[in-house]
Amino acid sequence: MNWLADFFGDAAHWSGPDGIPVRLLEHLEFSAAAFLVAALIAVPLGMLIGHTGRGALIVVIAANAARALPTLGLLVLVVLLAGVGTVLPVLIPLIVLAVPPILVNTYEGVRGVDADLRDAAYGMGLRGRQVLFQTLTPVALPLILLGLRLAAIQVVSTATVAAFVGLGGLGRFIIDGLATKTYADVIGGAVLVAALALAVQFAFLLLDRVAVSPGVRQVR
Repeated sequence: MNWLADFFGDAAHWSGPDGIPVRLLEHLEFSAAAFLVAALIAVPLGMLIGHTGRGALIVVIAANAARALPTLGLLVLVVLLAGVGTVLPVLIPLIVLAVPPILVNTYEGVRGVDADLRDAAYGMGLRGRQVLFQTLTPVALPLILLGLRLAAIQVVSTATVAAFVGLGGLGRFIIDGLATKTYADVIGGAVLVAALALAVQFAFLLLDRVAVSPGVRQVR
């Protein structure tokens, strides 16, 4: 507790380029960029494959393989190939980390919609995209949001790796604290990352309550 008091009670941690507000903003920038790119890739792809059933096995295998990749190892590889000085070495591993849960949950959500509901939509005269967006997507939304939530939490928690390549973010407190044996900074940085992950979790749970139809929620 003394370490936390030392960290959060230090006025120097709340101002300047190395202060908590700036580091938090940097962390959110890395995380948001990676998350948005991953979502733009994985959600449409998962919906398309879930709707058509084509390429499902390949996607699931690829997603599981991507999950097995070590983020830090991938970061080192990208740094060796692209060098430092840009956010690219950070964004690529985070995107690779975020795509699998979004892709798999979106696919499972769309594919798992009751076949009778799908047939009823076609029977009403809906076609192609209309069935996908007007019938399948609202029912699949809980699983899609679950995938987005899992990915967002993973990205926010892992974006600390940005500090390994000299970039900012909350990971700076942890990495710099370990280097200087300032353990108050290490603990404080870890608490900030955990608090941010919890805030993301809460935000997505709130979004689920607002966006998901009450009828769909009752079926769940």
